[in-house]
Amino acid sequence: MSDLAARPKGHRLDMDGIRVRYGQSLAVNDVTLTVQPGEILALLGPSGCGKTTLLRTVAGFIQAEAGRVLVDGAPVDHLPPGKRGVGIVFQSYALFPHMSAAQNVAYGLEARGQPKADIGRRVEAALAAVRMEGFAERRPRALSGGQQQRVALARALAIEPSILLLDEPFAALDRALRLDLQLEIKRLQRRFGVTAVLVTHDQDEAMSMADRMAVMRGGRVEQVDAPATVYDAPATPFVAGFVGTSNRLHGRVEARQGADYRVRLDVGASVTVASARGFAVGERVLLCARPEHLTLRDAGTEAPDSWPARLRLSLPLGPAVVHDVEAGSTELKLHAARHGPPPEPGPVRIALLPSALPALFPIGDAA
Repeated sequence: MSDLAARPKGHRLDMDGIRVRYGQSLAVNDVTLTVQPGEILALLGPSGCGKTTLLRTVAGFIQAEAGRVLVDGAPVDHLPPGKRGVGIVFQSYALFPHMSAAQNVAYGLEARGQPKADIGRRVEAALAAVRMEGFAERRPRALSGGQQQRVALARALAIEPSILLLDEPFAALDRALRLDLQLEIKRLQRRFGVTAVLVTHDQDEAMSMADRMAVMRGGRVEQVDAPATVYDAPATPFVAGFVGTSNRLHGRVEARQGADYRVRLDVGASVTVASARGFAVGERVLLCARPEHLTLRDAGTEAPDSWPARLRLSLPLGPAVVHDVEAGSTELKLHAARHGPPPEPGPVRIALLPSALPALFPIGDAA
């Protein structure tokens, strides 16, 4: 077993009421999050939402106006970045061009004053962990982008960090390399039990890698939960639209029976939707339906739970097909399994699948 595999596994990270201000603008607004030992938490959101600022605050590159960063219950805010036990993998790799791969990996260990013999063993173990032991003497310019990112990961792991921070680590890679590195980091994180925080704007990346994801907007966390829960049960319309694709349909509550609401949609159909939220009869609501929640019906098959629309285009995507539909001024996207040639454009009807669980929100939350 390598030196890396023998080390203790998992440290808890707490971000307690973190607030960061740039001038008069709040970049991070009282964010409280806990990352459990051995967990990957993804910070997901659009550019400018505060996710990178929050990560850099944990790393020690930014001093918070308020709040605390704690590792295993102990505050680390007073410590400089090099003393926090944090390993960082950047989007730009940040390798020293004049150093070999092995020298880059050794750099953090040397800066911490590790014995020379120990450094050699740990560099070898770190490069082997990312499958780069055969490239130890190569300089960054002789390595591909994926290989450079592996070296950057080895450098972060070599110091045996309490917390691993991943700042858009795959953004500079093409699609195939991104998938390879995602699998590689997930494998290593599971193998060594490292607690990790991943910053990304890529929802697929967050959903595939993270144990939980925190969706941020305007410096705040809108929802934090398991990826499947965030997708299936979004807490806000913003989350519904940012994580995955969401069809937004306005309507009014017609009736209620327990947790089931009968909603009259503006597009011309009455549908029944289950919701844990409380709505009054007559209240205006927003229904957010995933593309797979909707189905096409023949234009001549009229029913009160369907509405007329026009199919504009169908795009085969591997085993699936995406339908682009308009219902009056409302544009809709539908996903379905591909069976034979796609239907011809023209009049259709749209309905919610019986198994669909769309999200329902008060109209005041629709921003």
